[in-house]
Amino acid sequence: MISPWDRWYSTSCCLCCHVRTGTIILGIWYMLINAVVLLILLSALNDPVQYRYHLTSSELGTDIDVMDDANICIATAISLLMILICGMATYGAYKQHAAWIIPFFCYQVFDFALNTLVAISVVVYPNTVQDYLQQLPGTFPYKEDIMSTNNMCLVFAVLLFIGCILSFKAYLIGCVWNCYRYVSGRGTTEVLVYVTTNDTTVLLPQYEEAVAIPPKEPPPQYMEA
Repeated sequence: MISPWDRWYSTSCCLCCHVRTGTIILGIWYMLINAVVLLILLSALNDPVQYRYHLTSSELGTDIDVMDDANICIATAISLLMILICGMATYGAYKQHAAWIIPFFCYQVFDFALNTLVAISVVVYPNTVQDYLQQLPGTFPYKEDIMSTNNMCLVFAVLLFIGCILSFKAYLIGCVWNCYRYVSGRGTTEVLVYVTTNDTTVLLPQYEEAVAIPPKEPPPQYMEA
């Protein structure tokens, strides 16, 4: 009987790429995104007056400093950690080191779980969509038109959008998992070479470098006295 893990196992992704190639591209893409975020955060630390987003009392009724120095430092550390994790996954897929792919896979599972919790919260508390729209600045485009829409339609649209994101993230998780299985399978599989003699069969592992075995010397001839 075929297990569910083997049934969904495939060495190709996106209908054309190998799972190793897909994991490398995905790791590079995540590194580029986090590198851009890191540059923005470092620029905000160097020039906080220009990049700091300050909401006035006319928008929310209170003065809230969203991006202070402590939050920027925390976000910078998270971006550096993400660049490290994505670089490990890219290197592990390229050099076929399965253990280096595990941190990136765990991050994907954690991110998927967070998005699932967001979808559950929208279902349990549908009024949170309207509350979130009310907290948006007054200059947000089409804010009044969106708020005038029926609440059930808004919840359905948000759930549909989150569902599409979760489906895409689940597919990427499957690609990275298949890459891990492929790399770990290549590292642990041993090909046995059968050496058959007249009376026994010996199992020997395959070595990268063949070792030349000197031929046995024939026994000395029998000399008659």
